[in-house]
Amino acid sequence: MRLLVAIPVFNEIKCVHRVLDQVRRYATDILVVDDGSSDGTAEALAARKDIHLIRHPQNRGYGQSLIDAFAYADAAGYDWVITMDCDEQHEPERIPDFVREIRSDRWDLISGSRYLAPGSNDDLPPGDRRTINATITGLLNDLLNLSLTDAFCGFKAHRVSAMRRLSLDEPGYAFPMQLWPQAAMAGLRITEIPVRLIYNDPTRHFGGALDDASYRLKHYLDVLTRELERCCGPAHCPADAACCCCP
Repeated sequence: MRLLVAIPVFNEIKCVHRVLDQVRRYATDILVVDDGSSDGTAEALAARKDIHLIRHPQNRGYGQSLIDAFAYADAAGYDWVITMDCDEQHEPERIPDFVREIRSDRWDLISGSRYLAPGSNDDLPPGDRRTINATITGLLNDLLNLSLTDAFCGFKAHRVSAMRRLSLDEPGYAFPMQLWPQAAMAGLRITEIPVRLIYNDPTRHFGGALDDASYRLKHYLDVLTRELERCCGPAHCPADAACCCCP
């Protein structure tokens, strides 16, 4: 089983080396997708010889970084790709937990959840983020017959052959609004495993209008609606589809 750990990065000079050194303890192959960093991260990554590197000349978005990571993993012949963030909100020591589930060969998509098994050392999330997460997660569960507890955690393991069946093109932070409907419609076998809830910087920005919680929720709903219309229309919705959004 060939495993790749893929890490989207944007302006993480303060912690990029620390995170990569920790990930190296648990993974042989690491891909970093630098999404147009301008704070010295690009130069720091270029100096490392122990990673694979994709660099976007300009910022293209979190979703596009993940899409490029999936394409790289597929082209390079990997069986699984674990995605995690580089802001120290995902603990590299959790990677073996994902590997155990991978080796069970029961799943196509293994998603970390910060709310599946709350712990005493969890941080408190900013109120608007928890509210939006709960709203969107509940809506996805209702529409797609899923049983998620955390729709937005980026710490995931993806079976590459299963991801090949999806048509992902959402470049921004609303990427999960495309991933979940397509995964459900494709019949991917999905599970969650607990990961710690960490918010090192509650003031961290999404950027632009997305920093406004009401606008962010509307944007997520717009992308979700578009995706449901695209993948759950009569021409695309098989009679035995797992979701209940189809006419």
